[in-house]
Amino acid sequence: MQKIRNTNLTIPVEGKGEASAILSLPEGACKKTAVIVAHGAGNDMHNPLLASFAEGLAVAGYPAMRFNFLYKERGAKAPDPEGTLIKTWQSAYRVLHEVRDLDIDTWVAAGKSMGGRIASQMVARGILPVDRIIFLGYPLHSASNKEKVRDAHLYQIKIPMLFFEGTRDPLCDLGRLQMVLKKLRTAWELYTIEGGDHSFHVPKSTGVNDEETHRRITHKAVEWLDSANVES
Repeated sequence: MQKIRNTNLTIPVEGKGEASAILSLPEGACKKTAVIVAHGAGNDMHNPLLASFAEGLAVAGYPAMRFNFLYKERGAKAPDPEGTLIKTWQSAYRVLHEVRDLDIDTWVAAGKSMGGRIASQMVARGILPVDRIIFLGYPLHSASNKEKVRDAHLYQIKIPMLFFEGTRDPLCDLGRLQMVLKKLRTAWELYTIEGGDHSFHVPKSTGVNDEETHRRITHKAVEWLDSANVES
């Protein structure tokens, strides 16, 4: 197994402050695809899923940077306004571009829940120039209203997307998601975690722990990225 190294980075967000980031790099040769990982509304970049995901990608040769939104740096619970979330995402993208000795030609945005939703909205608007998107639990609707879905911008996206969803996720009814996916204008894949909730926790009765679920998610993401490299 390839060793990795983690480096702490600072992300200046113009007019707003500074956010923290962790860049995971393989000790050996890096692939030319880099992944930027954003957290969800209720967690941060130290979330076990995101740490395992980023470090697992690095083990497979993919540079991966996870970062905090500014409200987490302040210790606040409520997310920043959307404009600030967008500026922080853009700043994270810029900072990784500026890392020396990285030879990257393909950029991937990944995000847990809110982090992925904001990235996808930016891609739809043409303000986040990435080549692929990975959703670690897409928040298709609120837990209390499945009728009001957050899907309109997804139909404007023309790059490949990979969706990870738990079958018990109260924020993403799989039947409704399937209807959305069938109408997308680009290539997509859906990987489900049987029994998983919005954070991919599964019932203890299954005998599957979080670490095993995290490994499965990372393994699938690596397969998806590897297949893109073969095709190109």
